Amino acid sequence: MLDLSIDRQGLEGAVQRAKERGVILPTFAQMRDPKKVPPAIRARLTGVGLWDIESANLFRISWHNEPKARGGGFGGANCLEFPSALTGTPARIIALAGKWFPTGAHKVGATAGCLLPAMVTGQFDPTRQKAAWPSTGNFCRGGAYDATLLGCRSIAILPEGMSRERFAWLAKLDAEVVATPGSESNVKEIFDKCAELKATRGDVVIFNQFEQMGNYLWHYHVTGRAMAEVLESRLRPGDEFRGMALTTGSAGTLASGDYLKTLFPTSKIAASEALQCPTLLRAGFGAHRIEGIGDKHVPWIHNVRNTDLVMGIDDAACMALVRLFNEKAGRAYLANRGVPPALVEQLDQLGISGIANLLSAIKFAKWFELDEHDVVLTVLTDSMELYQSRLVELGQKHGPYDELDAAGDFHHYLLGCGTEHVRELDYPQRLGIHNLKYFTWVEQQGKTVRELQAQWYDRDYWAATAGQVAEIDELIEQFNGRTGLLERV
Repeated sequence: MLDLSIDRQGLEGAVQRAKERGVILPTFAQMRDPKKVPPAIRARLTGVGLWDIESANLFRISWHNEPKARGGGFGGANCLEFPSALTGTPARIIALAGKWFPTGAHKVGATAGCLLPAMVTGQFDPTRQKAAWPSTGNFCRGGAYDATLLGCRSIAILPEGMSRERFAWLAKLDAEVVATPGSESNVKEIFDKCAELKATRGDVVIFNQFEQMGNYLWHYHVTGRAMAEVLESRLRPGDEFRGMALTTGSAGTLASGDYLKTLFPTSKIAASEALQCPTLLRAGFGAHRIEGIGDKHVPWIHNVRNTDLVMGIDDAACMALVRLFNEKAGRAYLANRGVPPALVEQLDQLGISGIANLLSAIKFAKWFELDEHDVVLTVLTDSMELYQSRLVELGQKHGPYDELDAAGDFHHYLLGCGTEHVRELDYPQRLGIHNLKYFTWVEQQGKTVRELQAQWYDRDYWAATAGQVAEIDELIEQFNGRTGLLERV
């Protein structure tokens, strides 16, 4: 559970900074349902760009932003549905789209889930402390964005092998950037840097997305509810929601599956990872190219007991589909194959991990032999905006992309996506994956065996964590009351 004990000195500093910067904090209820956002703030947003460094954009940490770059309001949860002409399966695959968050990625929501409880309890004081954001890319961007709104210095920690757009984006903010050795799967090196910062710099608070329950809490309540709304609006008579398939990353987004299981008890959760680093699938390791999912460990906030399947996604498939979805010849080929032109034009809403999630959903549908009345959900974490350099690199390595390339990639990686590298988990297999947490979190990161066992054997552990949201919202409302800013608005 989250520690919600109050640090009075820190709380005074946080309130002071919010007053100075004119920052009103959104509640989880408002991020979940923007109709609860005060009308004056909604009116203020009509003149604000989605990525602007403007504190009102905290209220756009939601799946419901109007899909426009500037001045948008709120509507239904942003999503795309992929037809069988693209996926090769009759099942309905629907994905929430993260492009329309501030920063262009839903990870800004996970940062809010971690930062807001720390702010309103005084456990993080932006007048005295710096916020460190360990990440494989988007989490540190979201954290640096939030902190900049508060006039607080950030330390963005990410592997040196991530796309250069991420580093260029961070350079625009008031953030210290620490590049650790390796690429997507080198999370241990990120944790080592966090330990070094904690030991040598007393002014740093580490917001570790892989262990902080605020990440779990945000996705449970905000992403989970957005998914439920999509199902409410999209399920037709006779349709059935079968489950969700997602790459693990920090495992925060998987919490939305926990929420959906409270509404659809027979639904299933599939956790996927890069085939080149199959930690869940076969306790394996290795480097891979699916940016944004960090491996070689099981995140502390992964409710493994609720995970039904694990699967491996070949990073070569993701990189090939990056070209198919974004090159002119690839899009023309898809249109000729019957993929609706309107969807073809939106395929740039799939970043590399989004493509991995689409492939995960296809595997899920084929594994259970789903038909046109079955619905599978997934998530598009970000878009291609931060991967254009990867597209250029692929062109330089492999040459121009033509119709033959498109045909090969389409048939091999989409229509040919099968049920290889999928494991449906029984009880001992789930427990075995859960126990892998010991080596990272107990031996290396100071967690206790008692809590590790509580995550597995205490049936109230995860529900109790999710149940803290009402108390946190009350603290947020008290915080806003102390600043007095909401009354003026």
